[in-house]
Amino acid sequence: MSFNLADKSLAERAALEDEKSRLFELWQNNLGKAKGDAARLFGERSKRKGKWAEWVRAELDGMSPPEYANMVRSEVNRLMAANK
Repeated sequence: MSFNLADKSLAERAALEDEKSRLFELWQNNLGKAKGDAARLFGERSKRKGKWAEWVRAELDGMSPPEYANMVRSEVNRLMAANK
């Protein structure tokens, strides 16, 4: 399996570019919301104590689309790293 785009057919390259564009648009349109959701989840940390990580996983599993949930997960991880 090659990851070199030059080895892909025109249709495959076009599909990859379409997917990149879709993901970039999703990121642009939802970054603020993802940061807000991450702040909300992180804000529950002191209230939920030992059950917080389990609760956050359940919250993230309920988010859709999965790419958005990954954005929120990344922001939660960033907040955790900044508050160590």
